[in-house]
Amino acid sequence: MVVLNGSDLDLKALRAIAVEGGQVRISPDGEARLEDSRKLVYELVEQNIPVYGFNTGVGWNKDRHIASEFFKQYNENLIHSHTLGVREEASEAEVRAAMAIRLNCLLRGNTGIQPEIARRYAEFLNQKIHPVVPERGSVGEGDIAILSHIGLAMIGEGDVYYQGRRMSAAEAHKQAGLQFVELGPKDGLAIVSCNAFGMAEGALSLIELSSLVDQADLIYAVSLEGLNGNTSPLDPKVHEARRLPGQTASAALVSRFLKGSYIYDAFPDKPVQDPISFRSGAYVHGALRDALEYVTKFALIQMNSSDDNPCLLLDERRIISCSNFECTTIAVGFEMLGITLSHVSRMSCFRMTKLGAPNFTGLPRFLTPDEAHVHAFGALQKTYTLLDTEIRHLSNPSTVDYQAVAGEIEDHANNLPHVAQRIRRITDNLTYILGMEMMHAAQAITLRQQQNPKLRLGAATEAAYEAYRRAVPWYDRDRNLSADIEASYQVVKSRRLLDAAEKVI
Repeated sequence: MVVLNGSDLDLKALRAIAVEGGQVRISPDGEARLEDSRKLVYELVEQNIPVYGFNTGVGWNKDRHIASEFFKQYNENLIHSHTLGVREEASEAEVRAAMAIRLNCLLRGNTGIQPEIARRYAEFLNQKIHPVVPERGSVGEGDIAILSHIGLAMIGEGDVYYQGRRMSAAEAHKQAGLQFVELGPKDGLAIVSCNAFGMAEGALSLIELSSLVDQADLIYAVSLEGLNGNTSPLDPKVHEARRLPGQTASAALVSRFLKGSYIYDAFPDKPVQDPISFRSGAYVHGALRDALEYVTKFALIQMNSSDDNPCLLLDERRIISCSNFECTTIAVGFEMLGITLSHVSRMSCFRMTKLGAPNFTGLPRFLTPDEAHVHAFGALQKTYTLLDTEIRHLSNPSTVDYQAVAGEIEDHANNLPHVAQRIRRITDNLTYILGMEMMHAAQAITLRQQQNPKLRLGAATEAAYEAYRRAVPWYDRDRNLSADIEASYQVVKSRRLLDAAEKVI
């Protein structure tokens, strides 16, 4: 059970709700703010104060007055006219995350939504009613074209997944024992006008990346052993002089993974310096840590603040037109993250290429166990370079690419959902690439162990190597590498390598 109060929703709690199917409860103070903000909106309207989206139209239609007898019809029309998403469909976890974030932000009392509708988000989450939400259509200045599909389900239209089965929203309400919500003034705008969807997709990627960066350090450590590389770039005094927190953290973690490894021994023929893809592995992973820290900071603000227009100020009894739906800070943060991930990906690819080159490793070409009869990993380079190419294109900026809409009064956008979906794809591609790097690193280590059966690995890298070998056996002859690539991907995605390493350190 996660208690939502509008102030302290973090990534761990969001994962519990979205991925693990956790229940939610609205805090008492959150309930009180819902009630008080709704009362204030009615008070302001009774004073004949124009309230955007309540007794006026929205967008270019802001100059149109909405009479009280048409509130229900107008708000249903607003939902219908903004139900604009196109395929592909968001996952159920992403929809749950979006509903949890929106509900949490409503509890701050800056919206004025009907409390019963806020509670419906919690009921949907707790009874596992997940509206079918196409994920493309939002330009990021409020995910209006996407979140309208959640509103559609609340009034009993469209499709949902209920307890894992797809059905009409009307049937799901019937089975769950719920009545359709009846939209009142401002409810339509409150449902659709926020950035909860783009933030939900981005937040789930942040959760994946918080684990993936540690695994990248671990796999890099195994690759360093496969190369018999230098450890001098990991010296803590070097990082103390540089003073960058991310690279200091990554270098320290890699050193912990490698503790006890043979690569700390003296080798007269070892080059003084390795290629930069090996020498700077922890440094570039540190850049990813720094980027994650920045984006996570602003993601938590986004998940625990009002992005409503207009903004209701309970303490001052005012409602103010604003641009709190502007989420450029977090959108450009995700773009920075994408560029950093591209660097991590390219470094991994170069390490794989070097591990397959005898002039760098002293091992057979393409890490073959039999140079006369086994091709091994030569053709594999095509797959990881293609995935890296996709990452490079996906990391190109798109927040600056928009058009003026709604009679040209909406002349700025940031494309947060599109950027978040790119990060999701980049993260998935990078998981494949890191899995393939582990294929190379493990193959190199096995070859070295054949040369020297007493080869000593680090305690953590040995645990990771053995966990990997339980999933992907030694490549002793040519076989279907697609199966090995997929198995390696699943090992990384499941955290098995990291779990094994953490048990010994």
